[in-house]
Amino acid sequence: MRRPNTTRVAAPVSRASRKRPAAKPVRPVSALSDADQFLLPTYKRSPIVFTHGRGAYVFDSTGKKYLDFLGGIAVNALGHAHARIVRTIRRESARAIHFSNLFHNEFQGPLARKLAKWSALDRVFFANSGAEAIDGALKLARLCGRPAEGAPANARAKTRILAMQNSFHGRTFGALSVTATEKYRAPFEPLVPGVEFVKFNDVVDLECKFDETVCAIVLETIQGEGGIYPVSEEFWERARALASKHGALLIADEIQCGLGRTGRYLAYQKFSSKPDIAVIAKPLAAGLPLGAILTNNAVASRVSPGLHGTTFGGGPMICAVALEFLKIVEDQKLLENIHARGQEIRTGLEKLKSKFDFIKDVRGEGCMFGVELSIEGGPFVAEALKHGLLINCTHDFAIRLLPPFLITGAQVREFLHRFEQILSETPRVVPAMESSSKVPLPAALSVAATASPSHVKSTASRSHLKR
Repeated sequence: MRRPNTTRVAAPVSRASRKRPAAKPVRPVSALSDADQFLLPTYKRSPIVFTHGRGAYVFDSTGKKYLDFLGGIAVNALGHAHARIVRTIRRESARAIHFSNLFHNEFQGPLARKLAKWSALDRVFFANSGAEAIDGALKLARLCGRPAEGAPANARAKTRILAMQNSFHGRTFGALSVTATEKYRAPFEPLVPGVEFVKFNDVVDLECKFDETVCAIVLETIQGEGGIYPVSEEFWERARALASKHGALLIADEIQCGLGRTGRYLAYQKFSSKPDIAVIAKPLAAGLPLGAILTNNAVASRVSPGLHGTTFGGGPMICAVALEFLKIVEDQKLLENIHARGQEIRTGLEKLKSKFDFIKDVRGEGCMFGVELSIEGGPFVAEALKHGLLINCTHDFAIRLLPPFLITGAQVREFLHRFEQILSETPRVVPAMESSSKVPLPAALSVAATASPSHVKSTASRSHLKR
């Protein structure tokens, strides 16, 4: 019997297409005008048009160069235009961009194998984004909370989900339901019912709210949008123990902190125990949209065809790029670089903290830091743009730093020099403390749950339950 020919053949490219000139770039004024007229006003953007990037730098339409310490909000882990990523996209886009998940492609299985190895979990589902992956993880939790086949007739479904105060998991309906920040939730309530919020890193509050009706506890291993707050070992291990005791799932949101950003494959690997589900996205496909749910065989055993799905998730080109990203992290030993550069960044930030009395705290590790201020951070972000530096501010007071994994020692020194200039030259805006929306963290954490009518209702509705 003849064996099939599996030799890879590149798609033919015509001479005409090879000679076709590049499309003319859109003029910045036109781009801004079109955006103002036709886009939904969901973002407060600076009036800058970025045109391209190279390594740790991006360039705007005037040719100005910026050191990128934001990384597309933790997406561009390899910087911009990495040669191996560009080569992979060119090669695979000429072969096949999409088939469908009714069929196998040659990269989805190998990518799942690699992610299983990195995470020490067993199974993978590919989605299009982190928020979509969170939604899928919540569905799995509710599925596993239902009595299994052969369970006693009086077995009841577990439906409650515990999430964290100060959390952010995305803007889809499900992800928003486990996101605590009131300004994101309030316009869309009522959200998915059955969610209750726990004070982050408060073991007593966790134990008070955890019982046999809980199907899952979801937390960010490091709260990103909330200001770079790591989960404590005590809280993580207690959450793991309570989830195991009550037959619930521990879901780790590693969308921002995972896939190497802390100097580990996954941030939860600093602990001795694993989650039942880990959710990843941002850097996974080096800037292309791809998220994933990683889980164990026990959860996977409850899944059957038709219970979940996606049109675009896990296509051949995007999986090839993601696989190449993971290989680059391994081949270039980027975890070692992340550790080394992270130490340099922390040392530099601690020196700045001793020099500027409005720096309250420095949190984070690897290529993920938060600089907590006692004054508003927005003006520093605006001043940074003038100095050719990309950073951002979360929760009004925390400067967030997310440099690429391949950042060099020289670029760290360049950042620290520019950042010191920015801290020195920016006019200081003292917050109006009487405004409840301007309470610096972590003070705001203690009042976050009581601020939400849905939280109060949730607590009241189960006051009869034994705790």
